[in-house]
Amino acid sequence: MTQYSNRMILVHWLTLALLVAAWFLGEELAEATDESQATIAGYLVHGIVGGSVLLLTVLRLLFRRQDGTPPAMGDTAMDKLAKGIHHTLYTVLFLLPVSGMITIASSDAGKALLSGDASLLPVDGGYEHVFAHEVHEVLVTTLILLAIVHVLGAIKHQFIAKDGLMERMLPRRK
Repeated sequence: MTQYSNRMILVHWLTLALLVAAWFLGEELAEATDESQATIAGYLVHGIVGGSVLLLTVLRLLFRRQDGTPPAMGDTAMDKLAKGIHHTLYTVLFLLPVSGMITIASSDAGKALLSGDASLLPVDGGYEHVFAHEVHEVLVTTLILLAIVHVLGAIKHQFIAKDGLMERMLPRRK
């Protein structure tokens, strides 16, 4: 079975690791904001991790174009659904960091980061009227749901269909 390129595989798993880190950092940041204890460093680290996800997503799309992808397993309705889920995942992986950047730019957090003054950071309810923040939260939930469906699909292929699909996203054995 044809595999994804090594760099596609690396970017896939790095993206997963960074998404998990970004989610935990985002939860910590939200809690700290609600308790008026958020820090400039907390925002910067979450932003750097989110920006890295955006960079990896763009690289992944570039690598897909350059390296190609393995052929689809079939042409059933489920195969088409899986393709749609993958395209939606790419879209969310692009829009999620962008919505985070817009949230910062359109809120007091941006002023705080530019001035280095943590006292300007939003506190509990500080994002109530920031539309980009609402979009960011919806995208996080959407990503979690898509990831669950993605993992369930991988489990189906590995343990029910036993068709070797998972091997396409695992490093090659020598």
